[in-house]
This record gives sequence, structure tokens and C-alpha cells, in this order.
Amino acid sequence: MTRVDKTKRFSDLGLGPEVFLFLLLSCTFHGAHCDLVVSPAGHTVVNAEAGRNVTLAVSFSGAPDPFVAWFMKDVSIVTWNIGLTPPNIAENKSKVLRLEPKGSLTFVNVTLEYSSNYTFEITKSGLKQASTTFTLNVFEIIQHVSLRSEPDLAIEGTDRFSLNYNMSQGVVQQQTWLFNGMEIQTNSHYSVQDKSLVILRPTRSDTGQYSVFLTNPLGSVTTHINVTVLYGPEEPIIQARPAWPFYVSGDSLLLSCWAKGSPKPTVEWIFGGQNISRSGILNLTNVKTSQGGNYTCMLLNELTKNQSQISFTLDVYERPSGNPLCSVQSVNNNVDLQYHCQWSGGTPQARLYFPALDNSKSGLGNLSVPVNASENLDGRTITCLIEHPIEKNKCNITASNPVKFLPTVRTTVSFEGKIVVSIHCVSEASPSAVVSWSRGSEAVTKGTTHQISSDTTQLQIRDYNVSNFLLQNYTCTCKNPLGSQRREIQLRGPFISDSSLFPNQDGTILTLTWEVPPYSVVTGFDIQMKGPDLQSKRRYDNQTKGNSNGFQTIQQKPGSARIADVFDLDPKLTYRFQVIPKALMTEGEPSEVHRIGPGEGLSGPAIAGIAAGIPCSLLFLLLLALLIFLCVYCHKNRSRQTRYPVSRAVEKAIPTQTDSTPNILLTGGLKAPPDYNRFQQTPSERSVALPSFVPPPPVRVATTV
Repeated sequence: MTRVDKTKRFSDLGLGPEVFLFLLLSCTFHGAHCDLVVSPAGHTVVNAEAGRNVTLAVSFSGAPDPFVAWFMKDVSIVTWNIGLTPPNIAENKSKVLRLEPKGSLTFVNVTLEYSSNYTFEITKSGLKQASTTFTLNVFEIIQHVSLRSEPDLAIEGTDRFSLNYNMSQGVVQQQTWLFNGMEIQTNSHYSVQDKSLVILRPTRSDTGQYSVFLTNPLGSVTTHINVTVLYGPEEPIIQARPAWPFYVSGDSLLLSCWAKGSPKPTVEWIFGGQNISRSGILNLTNVKTSQGGNYTCMLLNELTKNQSQISFTLDVYERPSGNPLCSVQSVNNNVDLQYHCQWSGGTPQARLYFPALDNSKSGLGNLSVPVNASENLDGRTITCLIEHPIEKNKCNITASNPVKFLPTVRTTVSFEGKIVVSIHCVSEASPSAVVSWSRGSEAVTKGTTHQISSDTTQLQIRDYNVSNFLLQNYTCTCKNPLGSQRREIQLRGPFISDSSLFPNQDGTILTLTWEVPPYSVVTGFDIQMKGPDLQSKRRYDNQTKGNSNGFQTIQQKPGSARIADVFDLDPKLTYRFQVIPKALMTEGEPSEVHRIGPGEGLSGPAIAGIAAGIPCSLLFLLLLALLIFLCVYCHKNRSRQTRYPVSRAVEKAIPTQTDSTPNILLTGGLKAPPDYNRFQQTPSERSVALPSFVPPPPVRVATTV
């Protein structure tokens, strides 16, 4: 230190030039060989606890009554000219500092702010300055240390993340940072700073426990903090179980969605713009086609507010209802054909083809293909192929010309009282045949008398008089693009073609049945009976027995009836029944008369026949008996003719044929009559030899009985 500096320092302490000159002269007076020596009386580095007294002890020698000064860093805090003036202590530190007689500096109830480097200087005029330096470290016991992060959340991908510690009191002499128990050194990823640890570009691997170890001479404290580096959600994953290309209406499936993240991302399912679930697994049971579409899975990190999403397209298919329908129609005024295939509904719609007609044309749900009518299409089966994700199907259609048919006729009565004859002509054909009507040579048109149905298959004729129906014949023609058929209808008046009667076992109930020709105009039937009254009628009329000479109507039936039951018959009496067909008031020929009941005795002609037959029969029997008698008589006479005996020699030589010949001639199981001559011969005649005799040839005799 130069003298100029020393003079300036003394001026700073409030000492004038006179003091400085005195010191200088004193030092010079003592001689040039006077040296100042200063040495610490203890440690130069002193650690003290705040609130206690501590002394920086020094000792010096080399000159009496030197000038001493204490500096806190470069600031003078105490000066003293020993033996001349009292110590001069800086006013703001007078309560803490106290200068000892030997120049040592004592701190009373030292506080933390007095931690510093202190220099003790001694000067004497004419002598070289001497000094010594002390380091005072004032400490407090470290208490209530806490760690906090800045920012509050450690997010992956940010520039930096810091951990800072705070304490209620204490001075840290040394800090050590640890990660999961291992000391952290400053590098490209970590930066250890005063009271903090900085993590550069944190990642999820920086998640763990961080510790700070603080020490001072009074003790040490370790504090921990768990740090979680937040990240995600990363790229989400969505899965369907079971995993199928599509699902059929009624199936069930699970949709799961997740993504890596910290904390675990929350899941939100969105379908049709609405939140349908907040669960990671979406359970879909018995799905419908309306549930098909895009399902969006939204994943959110609730702390970082970062989010990601992923979509899943759910295809729910449904088979078209029923079965496919194929048809063929007439177009262009019944000239061309149009094949039609339909299998509507379903999700998605089925695709339809007619490969035999036009393979390049297809339709969804419906397909119509027009073609020119030709003979090769008559009876040819055309197939419509149908493709649907759930099922492949097909249907067939065969076009055909009209076949032969029989018209049907039905007769009713309108509310106006007119006879209504409905003629129905239907010919089996594909496409359906269009029916045209004619009367005689003229076409039938709609009017008051004639009405044609919308499908042209029925013609209604209305009139009061049945005779008008019989004037001309009607013709119906069934036609489609592949051909035509026609039939002529000749109407006739009311008529019954056949009838029958069936009584029950007791004879009290009978059933009448009848048939009507196909083209007969009939609006009703009268059931007529001839004979005694029915038991129910006799009971009501209090009659024991009645008899009618003519037929009486007992029932009336409509034109559609073909059966009638009659009750309350007396099985001991005889009844006769008939059915009369009617067209309004016009009656037709009655049916066959049917009789029921016991017999009424023989008629006159029968009795006359029997009377004439009896005498004739008696005469015939008498003649027959006479003829039999004559035949027997003649036969007996022929058996009694005279016969001569035959010698034995002759018998041996000439065999007789008497016995065998008749047997051969007779047939029918009859035997020849016995030879009565043989029985009438005496023994002498049978034993005497007769002269040689040749019998005549046998004669055939036939008798008719």
C-alpha cells in the first residue's frame, strides 16, 4: 500500500494530517530497523454460529502504540491509535463489534451478515505496514428445507425444468444433488446452480426421486422430491374384439382404445357428434345397422391438456329381408318383355345381375332389364345373381306364353235387382296375360251393361232379363308378348245337371246335393217336397197327418249353394223331393225327383202282370213234366227188347262193346243205364253155348230232358 493510499485511508477514519505526521516522526525517531509483525492468535478461518460471540484474535509487535485498523472486505469498520485515542467503531456496527485491548476484534451476538473476509492492519510511522486476514463464516442450523419445481409440471419436450430448495433458516456450506440415490454432476443434461438443479430438455426417463443434501459446520439436511415427467398421449391404438371385416346386425363386440402417457390419458368416445362413453372399453351388444359408422376415440392428458385421437369405422351389415324376387312384365303395349329382380333392404344394398341378358348392367336392390320378346325366351329360365357381403343368392324367372284354360262363371244379384254374371278368364302365363273381351264379332267396351275389371281378367254382365244373356256368345282372349289363347263362353239358362239324396240312418234327416253346368245362369234354388207335412209343421199346425198331391217349396237357396238339409222327416212316411233352378223369377227345368220312405204296394200293371204270369207258369210246368214222363217211358221200352244168349267161345272171340260205348258217348258226368237183359237171363241161358252171332253195330241214342 502506498503512502498516498495510507493517507487517504487515515482520512477516511477521521484522522487528520497531524496524526499521520506524528506517527511518521515516531517511526523515524525509533530508527530504520523497527519492523511491525502481525500474526493471528488463532484460526484465520473462523466458523461461528449466529447469535453467539466470536473473536478474531491477533497479536502484533515491532513498535509501541501503533495505529491499528480492521477492514470488512475493503471497508474500514474499526480504527484505533493505541495509547492516543479510543477505538473508533463504525456507527452501524457498534452494537456488534468490540475491539479488544490487544487489537483483537470481538463480535457480540454475531449475525449472518457479518460473514465476510476481515483484514487487520497495523501501521507505524517509519515502519512497514503489517496485516493479517481472517475469514469469518457465520452459520445457522439448517431447518425446514423444502424443494419445489419450476414450472410446477415437468413436461416432456420443454426446454428446461428446475428444482429449487428453500429453508426457513440456515446457511449452506455445500449442496449435493442426487437422482434416485446417485449424485448428479453438471453436464449437458443437468446444471447444478446456486440453490437449484436445472434439467435441460426433460424426458420421461427423468421421472424419479430427486434429493438435495445440504451441509454446514453445524449439521446437514437431506430433502427429497418425486418428479414425474408428464408426456403423451402418444399415438393411440384402437382394437375391436372379435376382429372381423364387418359385423352382422345382432352381433356384439368390444372396442378398446389406449395410448401411452403420464398421467394415464382419459378416453372419450364420440359417435355421431355425441359423447357416448368415457371408458377405455366400449361394449357394443346386439348392434344395429344404425350403429355403424365412425367411432372417434379422444385421449386427453388432463395435466398437460395435450390430446390425440383415432377413428374406427364400424361396418354393421344386415341381410335383406325375405328372399329375392324375380318377375317378368309386359312392356311397350304388351309387345316386349322386361325382366325384374328385387331384393330390397339390407345394409349395404345387394348388387343384382342378369348375366344371361346383359352382364354389363347391374343394380342395387332393384334391377330391370328390357328385352325383345322372342321364341327362345319361351320356357327359358333366366337367373338373377345377387351379391351381398353376408350372403350370395339368386332367383329364377321363366317367361311362358299363355296356356289353355277354362273360364269360370258366377252369378249374383245386385242391390238393384239385376242379374250379374261374372265371367273370369285366367290363363297361366308369365308375364301375366292381358285379357280382351268380345261379344260375337264386336269388342266389349265398358258401359252400363258390361264392366271389365282393372286387371281385365273379369267381365261382368248386368241385366234384368236372363234371356238377354243368351243372345250371343262371349269370347275372352289371353295374350302376352310370347303368345295368346282364347275361349268362347256360351251362357245358358238355369239348369241342374245332376242331383243326389242322402238320408241319415234313422231316416229323419236327408241331404240334397246338386250340380249346375259351368255356364248356367242361376241366381237361386227352390227346394220342393211332395208328401206329408214335416213333423215340425204338423206339430205347430196341430195336425196328425197330412198329404199333399203336388210339390211345395220348403227352402230357398242362393245361386252359390249346392247342398240343402231337410229335418224332421217321419221315417214311416214317404216323401219326394226336387230342386228347381231359378234366374230371378225365371225357373229352369226341375231336377230328378228323389223318393224316401217305405213302399206304397204294387201298382195296377204290376198286379196284372203277376196275374197273367201265374197260369202261364203252371202250363209250362205241366208240359215239362209230360215231356219227362215220355222220355222215361221210351227208354224203358227199349231196354225190354229180346236178347239171345251168346256162347262163351264167341264171347272170348268177339269182345262186346256194350259197356264201353255208351260211357264214351255220354258227357257231363252221367253214366250209361244198366243192361237189364243181362239181369233177366237164366243161368242155363248164360251157360249154354249159342250159335255164332255177330251183333249189329251199336246205335247212339240221345235223350233230351
